[in-house]
Amino acid sequence: MATQERKLPFGKIEPNSAKYFASCTFGGIIGPTHTSVTPLDLVKCRRQVDPKIYTSNLSAWRSIFSKEGLRGVFFGWSPTFIGYSFQGAGKYGFYEYFKYLYGDHLFPDMNRTVVFLGASASAEFFADIALCPFEAIKVRMQTTLPPFAHTMREGWSKIVAQEGMSGLYKGLYPLWARQIPYTMTKFATFEETVSMIYKTLGKPKESYNTLQQTAVSFSGGYIAGIFCAIVSHPADVMVSKLNADRKAGESAMSAVSRIYKNIGFGGLWNGLPVRIVMLGTLTGFQWLIYDSFKVFLGLPTTGGH
Repeated sequence: MATQERKLPFGKIEPNSAKYFASCTFGGIIGPTHTSVTPLDLVKCRRQVDPKIYTSNLSAWRSIFSKEGLRGVFFGWSPTFIGYSFQGAGKYGFYEYFKYLYGDHLFPDMNRTVVFLGASASAEFFADIALCPFEAIKVRMQTTLPPFAHTMREGWSKIVAQEGMSGLYKGLYPLWARQIPYTMTKFATFEETVSMIYKTLGKPKESYNTLQQTAVSFSGGYIAGIFCAIVSHPADVMVSKLNADRKAGESAMSAVSRIYKNIGFGGLWNGLPVRIVMLGTLTGFQWLIYDSFKVFLGLPTTGGH
């Protein structure tokens, strides 16, 4: 008796078709990963701006919860949710497109790792343009006491009223400096780690079931997240500082120079341990959710080819 083929929810999706890239874009949106780690992000940002504000992460959450309750612990969740949904769509959708464009068309003989790096850098460039306004609002909400704004709408209105639309994008260059190396590390390390895991297991990817393949995706994502945290952390600190402490009319380079003189090289690494935990967990679940969605659509998981 022939095995009945699983009926796919949207029919068969051809790899590298417009439907495929649209599906990958949607897959990048789903999953509340960044929103779920808002408590970690909140404390990380505040400690980056003022290392003496809390003695530890636990004392920070205890202090915030005692004063503001659970809502205070998740303060800034709305710009986080919307901003990183837009960013996720661009990051994953454009990555799949540029990987196909660079690897199969423009540079077919190029080393695959170079293709992964180029595709992820290109994808993040566009994704950050969508993220930047919401990141600016989130950072100002989380790093100012009393808060600059209590809601995303209030934050947007205040920034535009005080600085115009350009105020929402004043952190774009530092955001690119943080996110592009981060995403290049994230995607290239993930692809190489997944390939290494399958080589270590000794069997081709196709010999494992979908549950096992998505477990490999989570493991590869977690490892990639650790490297991402280290590579992008100094720029992450600077993004927080710039959004919280850039003076009116001050150029980005002048602000970076002034802030660096105040905090020094060591200050660029404030909050790194909590960011390693945050990004390892975050990246692992991002790849798990993304590849689970691809499996749901009948597509292969990422990497390991």
